[in-house]
Amino acid sequence: MHPPPPAAASAMDFSQNSLFGYMEDLQELTIIERPVRRSLKTPEEIERLTVDEDLSDIERAVYLLSAGQDIQGTSVIANLPYLMRQNPAETLRRVLPKVREVLHVAGVEMQLTAAVSFLTILQEDSVSIHTYAHSFLQVILLHLEHRDAGVSNAWLETLLFVIEVLPKETLRHEILNPLVSKAQLSQTVQSRLVSCKILGKLTNKFDAHIIKREILPLVKSLCQDVEYEVRSCMCRQLENIAQGIGTELTKSVVLPELIELSRDESSSVRLAAFETLVNLLDIFDTDDRSQTILPLVKSFCEKSFKADESILISLSFHLGKLCHGLYGIFTPDQHLRFLEFYKKLCTLGLQQENGHSENQFPSQILEQEKKYISVRKNCAYNFPAMIVFVDPKNFHMELYSTFFCLCHDPEVPVRYTIAICFYEVLDALIDHLPEILELMSAGGESSAQDSKFSSLPDLIPALTAAEQRAAASLKWRTHEKLLQKYACLPHVISSDQIYYRFLQRMFTIMMTNNVLPVQKAASRTLCIFLRYNRKQEQRYEVIQKLIEQLGQGKSYWNRLRFLDTCEFIIEIFSKSFFCKYFFLPAIELTHDPVANVRMKLCYLLPKVKSTLKIPADKHLLQQLEMCVRKLLCQEKDKDVLAIVKRTVLELDRMEMSMDAFQKKFYEKDLLDQEKEREELLLLEMEQLEKDKQQNDGRPMSDKTFEKKRRDTKTPTLPKSVSISVPGPSSGTTSTSKEIKKSKLIRSQSFNNQAFHAKYGNLDKCASKSSVGAYTPSVSGLTKTCMISLTDDSFRTRNASSAATSFSPNTPLPSTSRGTSNSVDPKSSGSKDVQPRKATLKSRKSNP
Repeated sequence: MHPPPPAAASAMDFSQNSLFGYMEDLQELTIIERPVRRSLKTPEEIERLTVDEDLSDIERAVYLLSAGQDIQGTSVIANLPYLMRQNPAETLRRVLPKVREVLHVAGVEMQLTAAVSFLTILQEDSVSIHTYAHSFLQVILLHLEHRDAGVSNAWLETLLFVIEVLPKETLRHEILNPLVSKAQLSQTVQSRLVSCKILGKLTNKFDAHIIKREILPLVKSLCQDVEYEVRSCMCRQLENIAQGIGTELTKSVVLPELIELSRDESSSVRLAAFETLVNLLDIFDTDDRSQTILPLVKSFCEKSFKADESILISLSFHLGKLCHGLYGIFTPDQHLRFLEFYKKLCTLGLQQENGHSENQFPSQILEQEKKYISVRKNCAYNFPAMIVFVDPKNFHMELYSTFFCLCHDPEVPVRYTIAICFYEVLDALIDHLPEILELMSAGGESSAQDSKFSSLPDLIPALTAAEQRAAASLKWRTHEKLLQKYACLPHVISSDQIYYRFLQRMFTIMMTNNVLPVQKAASRTLCIFLRYNRKQEQRYEVIQKLIEQLGQGKSYWNRLRFLDTCEFIIEIFSKSFFCKYFFLPAIELTHDPVANVRMKLCYLLPKVKSTLKIPADKHLLQQLEMCVRKLLCQEKDKDVLAIVKRTVLELDRMEMSMDAFQKKFYEKDLLDQEKEREELLLLEMEQLEKDKQQNDGRPMSDKTFEKKRRDTKTPTLPKSVSISVPGPSSGTTSTSKEIKKSKLIRSQSFNNQAFHAKYGNLDKCASKSSVGAYTPSVSGLTKTCMISLTDDSFRTRNASSAATSFSPNTPLPSTSRGTSNSVDPKSSGSKDVQPRKATLKSRKSNP
């Protein structure tokens, strides 16, 4: 008889295994099913858990505490603060006695819930302090010594909060007097530990003679307790006691106890004494520090390497505070020894002499490594204090090598901590980027901004690389914060550097990034860049791109971002600036084919209206009202129409700002006037800089610009003074020659002979604020031009390319409300981010 072929044998084995597998699965299903059956409630159990719905909250609480299950009683106690808010008298009379009865036999969960509820009632001031002490204090004191440590600590935390608000007489009779017996050696360790913490809290509540007569003897007794846990606990309360009894009693009573505890046989007690001494350094005078504390600290540090690593963790954490507190009393030798001690801690666990013993288990090695990492992390945390300790002038010689080691530590927490101290990596740098950059920019001796950064050639590449790194990561919040902080760059680097290295990047982020907060951050930073740009040609180009690529963009997403940009423009620029360039392009979007764009514009309309001044901007107000009327009459989307109706009511309630100062708008008008003056100052500074360059070939410094800005700053005027705000076509008479001059500058700033003819069409758009009422008729649109803008428009150009780019034959886009965009609704609703060729039309000049 031949054996079966291998295939048949394997098939037989497979079938047997499958059978056994099915049987095991059935057994598992049976085991899984049993708890389910047990968890089902019998009719009798359901009946016991059912409560009459007609009972009031108080009656239901009493019933559940009397006859309910533990989980129901816990629920009632958790709901006790609500009952106290609703009916405090009945809750105290009927419910609280039942709670006291239940807590005598309650489990851990109910006890913890009661401690939290009692504390909540105190914090919500549901009853008076006298009533609270009468009703709740004894319950709290009764359960302080619960056998479960977690429960005991919970009630203790509640009591410590109660001590803060109780009157002195209640504290003395209800807490301090019983504490005398509770702190005796005959009591349990738990009772004595609770007494230590209560004493630390009570010290600040009584006068010095009561503390000296009744509290300090208990403190001394507990400091000399036979159990090291009690001595350690009392030692940690000595800091609070010292702050309550004053300097003299601290030197005569607390300091001797600390000295004795610092020599205790238990390492935990010595550690508590060391930390308390460090925290009390400010209380002691120079003699105490040099003659008493310094020798103790020196001895403690010398013995720390032979002790448990947990002591090194605490020592490394407090070392910076210790060196700062003892600064000035070190001898040169002691100063050097403490510095060397710090350096040794910075490399703990990294050198061969700090290696592991061969007799250690892997778990012990891992635990020791964690402690070493904590020590080095604490050293990184204290590094700024150690720089002060050695004097910043000696940093390179004394601490640079240590700093290098911490920056290159193999563990991330150590590197991250040193980065937080010195902001050397992206995440930790961002919050302090403006301060760091401004300090770097102020470091040069020359006043010229370009020479400031001659010694920092890698700054701008580093900033751009940081932004690209943040953009490539998945941490969009980091990217958002970094873009927000880049708003400080106008105070740090030149306007040209921002224009050629950062402006185009902001545009790219606005148009291509998929995270809305990041896009908004880029938009606001771009507006700030535009606000401080010092070249008129560059400002015009940025405005042109904002209108064409965003406001008239093919993608509805870009048009939404244009409205965000308009909101930032209103916030950052003057009212006249917004009305001159962005008012009409913004309200043109009332005709947008996408409902979301129209909806967002409706939300923005109140802010848009707030930029108008009457009577100078009366014609713009008429156009705004016309657009709103069309929305009311022609809007078909019900959601947009509902928002339009609410917006109309809000617009009707708004009070218009006048050309002259008004009392109710005084501060806002004064701020707007200052913004407008600074915008006019930019034009004047540009002309002065051109003149200066023609004379000596040197650009104007930022210090000269700031001085000029301060010289022309609007003074603070009394509210009784009425003064005209410089504005186009102002109907009121100016009260000063300076304001007349400002009006003249403003009216001629963008169309005088010094400006290039290539801005002709944009001037036509801006000049609408000074012509008569505007009639939105299609017949008035005669001239069309095709403009295609690419991202290369911000790149550095040579002379020939600049001439081509800004030729007088290349008209700029008009911001006329009559601009007609023949856009297919489907393409307008797409989220395409490519720039389109917009058909831009300008209105005929009025006959």
